Amino acid sequence: MMKRPLVLAIGAGALIVVSGFAWNYFNQAAHEQTHLQLYGNVDVRQVDLSFKIGGRLEAVNFEEGDAVKAGDIVASLEKADFEDQASLAQAAVQSRMAILEKLERGARSEEIAQARAELDARQAAFTFAEATLNRIEPLAAIGADTHQQHDQAQAEHDKAAAAVAAAREALELLVSGSREEDIKAARAALNADEATLSLAQRRLSDTDLAAPNDGVILTRVREPGAVVAAGQPIYTLSLSSPVWVRTYVAEPDLGNIRPGMVAAVRTDSGEQYDGQVGFISPTAEFTPKSVETKELRTSLVYRVRVIVDNPDGGLRQGMPVTVTLQLDAEG
Repeated sequence: MMKRPLVLAIGAGALIVVSGFAWNYFNQAAHEQTHLQLYGNVDVRQVDLSFKIGGRLEAVNFEEGDAVKAGDIVASLEKADFEDQASLAQAAVQSRMAILEKLERGARSEEIAQARAELDARQAAFTFAEATLNRIEPLAAIGADTHQQHDQAQAEHDKAAAAVAAAREALELLVSGSREEDIKAARAALNADEATLSLAQRRLSDTDLAAPNDGVILTRVREPGAVVAAGQPIYTLSLSSPVWVRTYVAEPDLGNIRPGMVAAVRTDSGEQYDGQVGFISPTAEFTPKSVETKELRTSLVYRVRVIVDNPDGGLRQGMPVTVTLQLDAEG
């Protein structure tokens, strides 16, 4: 009779132990479903800094190993030639603006008055030439005057008539103002000169080479006095932030991640950085030997790029890191 309570007690204890193991197993499984841990290495981006234009290098302002901020002027070209080009273009624009303004405003009242006076003078000269011709013509007809004097009077008459016509047309042009075609042509010429000025000013500003981002100078390629071509590297800059982490995800976990997912990146020393999933490769590849995973080396994986903020510069090129992704609740 005493064996029965003992058996019941042993059974109850065994049930409790089994329940504990089951609870721990399912709790661990639930945790594994909400987090995905990957291993990778840091890739620090580098950029070659170069001028958009060619010229003689006037100054290089940083040495190898110097830290630079975004917008810092790291090098400059000699500016004299580019300043002269900008000045010439500015003068051409001002000249075109004056011509266009004159055409749009038309003639001044003083110019119109002067043209009227010129027409009156030409008209008076024509009247005198016409009277002279009228006086000589009858005399020439009866032989009282020479044909040479008649021809000369006729020429003076015709000359005075032409001068009257020219003065009248000049007055009409001043009064009617410039033609619309002339104004359009002048405006188009002004637009072309303004574009030339904008290009000259932009080339002048391009004589200063600015750092595109915070970083550290890795290599200083050229020295002051050298003549450099457009696109020729002056510095190699290592960008401080953000940096990339190159990691790989196994095919069974591929459906659990997407671009933009929040990532926690932890170094072996325990420092943690914030990041997010960027690029996910569309093609599979064999696991690189530098990647440590639980799967076999021959397993196919997909390359993933994680973009990480690096405010303190603690992430260095090639550094091994652990990436933890928090998966969606339904994943």
